[in-house]
Amino acid sequence: MGMLKQKISSRWQRWINRRIPRSDTQAFSQRNIFIVPTGAGVVFGVLLLIMLITGINYQNSLIYLMTFALGAVFVGAMHQTHRNLSGLTLALIRAGEGTAGDDVPFYLRLSAGKDTSVAISLSVEDSRLDGVHIRAGAASDLVLPIPSAHRGYLRPDRIRIETRFPFGLLKAWSWLRLSSAGIAYPRPLVAPEAGSLVDDGSESRAAQPRVGQDNADLRPWREGDLSQRVMWKRFARSGQMVVADWQGEQGSPHWLDFNSFPGADAELRLSYLAWLVADRVQKGAKFGLNLPGEVIDPDSGAAHGERCLRALAVWGEQPPREHDALPFGTRQTLDVQPAGKRV
Repeated sequence: MGMLKQKISSRWQRWINRRIPRSDTQAFSQRNIFIVPTGAGVVFGVLLLIMLITGINYQNSLIYLMTFALGAVFVGAMHQTHRNLSGLTLALIRAGEGTAGDDVPFYLRLSAGKDTSVAISLSVEDSRLDGVHIRAGAASDLVLPIPSAHRGYLRPDRIRIETRFPFGLLKAWSWLRLSSAGIAYPRPLVAPEAGSLVDDGSESRAAQPRVGQDNADLRPWREGDLSQRVMWKRFARSGQMVVADWQGEQGSPHWLDFNSFPGADAELRLSYLAWLVADRVQKGAKFGLNLPGEVIDPDSGAAHGERCLRALAVWGEQPPREHDALPFGTRQTLDVQPAGKRV
């Protein structure tokens, strides 16, 4: 039974995908609008059938009149519900960017045809936008929040557009299957003290102490500090957990380096770097970003910060393909890290 259900569902999905191909703009017409009775509509239809049987049994003209009048209301509601979606065009203006774990805004434009559309709703899993009204020939810009779980490309498989106007007896719906994807940045985590291993050849770098010199700053342990930097012998003697910052380990202050956090996994390093990027942008500092396979030269400003966050978000990721459904973002691990290249 389970295999049969899965097979039917797979065939249905393939049929829908052929009927509604991926695109950032979708016009709704008789070809791609679906309509069925709601629960209330099914009950309404059953009552009409009972009334009809009763009228036939008793040959009561008043029951016939009420049955056919209510049947005409049902047919009129069917026509109006379908018409409420017919002629609409839903287009993606811009796929949003945000932080993993938060809602990422997708900016959409809904345009009406020759008829006014009332009580339209847009939805994806765990997110819904209700009560959208569009006058005939007008357009409205909407923001639909898309939930994200992981960093990476974010593309909802389908955005559902639905209406139950006027009486809620029937529902008409269709979908927009986006081809573009938004981006979910790594969730920032306060980074431990760690210097870059990138040497930009500056004089300040040459003047720093070398590794092996007894030059270290001791400070209290903070959440996020790597265990390798904790002075465990001191902790065993005094019970105080302190961390050593070795000056000889510090590289160029202008670089945020993926390799500066030994022992941390890739996702944790990206979260540390996301926090450092936001911190440097807030301070107006100049910085560059060194990732395996990608190097962004030092610069400053909000635009530079957004560029670095995008690089962190999609590092190790492939853009979603035609058949991919990535409603919550992606997160992958590279087994082989390519050599760096400058951008």
